[in-house]
Amino acid sequence: MYRIISASKDTYITNKIINNSFRATDSNAGQAGTLDLFKLYAESISGSDYSPYESSRLLIKFNLDEVRYMHENNIIDVGDSSFQAKLILHDVYGGQTTPKNFKLIGMPLAISYDEGIGHDIVDFKDVGVANWLTASEGAADFVKWNLPGAKASGSLSDSNIDVIISGTIPGNDLPINFSAEQFFKTGFEDLSLDVTNFVSASVKNLVSNHGFVIGYSGSFETNQKTYFVKRFASRNTVNTSKKPKLSLLYDDSIIDNRNNFVFDNSGSLYLHNFYKGSLANIKNTATNSTISGQNCMILKLETGSFKTQFNVSEAMRGEGRLSGLYSSSFAISQFDQSIVTGSESIYDFVLNSGSITFNEIWSSSDESITYLSSSLTIKRNNRGPVNFKEGRYLVSVLNLKQRYRQNELVRFKVFIENAKRDIVFVKKPLEKHSEIFENMFYRIRDFESGDIIIPFDTTTNSTKLSSDNSAMYFDFYMSSLPRGRSYVFDFMIKENSFESIVDDIASRFSVI
Repeated sequence: MYRIISASKDTYITNKIINNSFRATDSNAGQAGTLDLFKLYAESISGSDYSPYESSRLLIKFNLDEVRYMHENNIIDVGDSSFQAKLILHDVYGGQTTPKNFKLIGMPLAISYDEGIGHDIVDFKDVGVANWLTASEGAADFVKWNLPGAKASGSLSDSNIDVIISGTIPGNDLPINFSAEQFFKTGFEDLSLDVTNFVSASVKNLVSNHGFVIGYSGSFETNQKTYFVKRFASRNTVNTSKKPKLSLLYDDSIIDNRNNFVFDNSGSLYLHNFYKGSLANIKNTATNSTISGQNCMILKLETGSFKTQFNVSEAMRGEGRLSGLYSSSFAISQFDQSIVTGSESIYDFVLNSGSITFNEIWSSSDESITYLSSSLTIKRNNRGPVNFKEGRYLVSVLNLKQRYRQNELVRFKVFIENAKRDIVFVKKPLEKHSEIFENMFYRIRDFESGDIIIPFDTTTNSTKLSSDNSAMYFDFYMSSLPRGRSYVFDFMIKENSFESIVDDIASRFSVI
């Protein structure tokens, strides 16, 4: 799952010297179209100081309520090793000078701030909060930063701080680093900070979410050099694709090997149980209980006189289990000498026909109740001379609509066919199934500009497709895409040491 959360507020604060006469420490830029980050040394005069420092710091916050809901409802697990959260700001270049060879740091804020309504970023005449001295305006008085520029840093347990560098949370004996840094070589790069530790802790209500402060790191903030100006798009920018974002990456893929199960390799089968259109655990009316947990039923495979069985558990996502979804993972050897019929063994049948079809029975642990009877065909492993032949794939999104509302969660069904497959002629109607791939990924491009909004993610597998007994699929939150734009899907299949990208399918859609 790849989901994008938009910023709920952002601004930047500064102590810039205006006309060599005063510092704009009380100015606010909450409604500006850009977030300007700079450090100036000896560029102005401040009283008798002919070598003053001037700087700015960015403030940005993302509402994590949706992330918390997803975690609490087992849609994602923020403690899972595949979960990652990235704070992304997009570079804006308008012909201005741009610094290079510098490092930025992002840190969680320890106190809340107001975005404000100022927008003057030339003379900084809009007075308001947040600003260089003040974080917010309370009911009775202003709340000031503990140090001007929100520069009072410390650990989670410290008092009178503005930003959190590290902290010890329940379940961890050692302090966790909450800060993240990035080096900019050319100065035109986007900002991408790994803020997984903070987002995970905040979603679990271990750390309060007041947002982040972003500034020049360490010596880059104190050395006698000027870095002017690194400019990012704010949430008020006209270009909606450039707005600040929090990208959530999580591997929620489920691969059902029903249509591509092979001997000698472990595969997984899944059983879905629906009640009134929603996944729900199977009910045992005799005991007035539900079938749940580990080893809660069994899966039997039978053919001729051959019988074997495997434990079935409620499927897991991270540390939680998925209601209404059961799974069993196992492997069967093609060299098994168990007799199927007469004197012929599993090995003999596989050698002669290349596959065996088993009766597939999902039942209660005591075998008194059968929940599903079906069949499973397991094929011989594909062995032969080296032939790294690249496939030519035909891909269709079966349920694609022209328009989607931004509040929709859509499950896209994807059908894949290899145009170079072997053709088998039959005399009776044949239901065509999609090919199943263990490693298939999607990305999303802006149709007009060609900009990649969501890339192929083969690291955390957040854009990896799942499979069921008929096709590949993936879930997508339309709120991740700006409204009023058109988009297209591309797909990548990794197989036989090749990466095949399919980008010419009819997959255009818009978000309204």
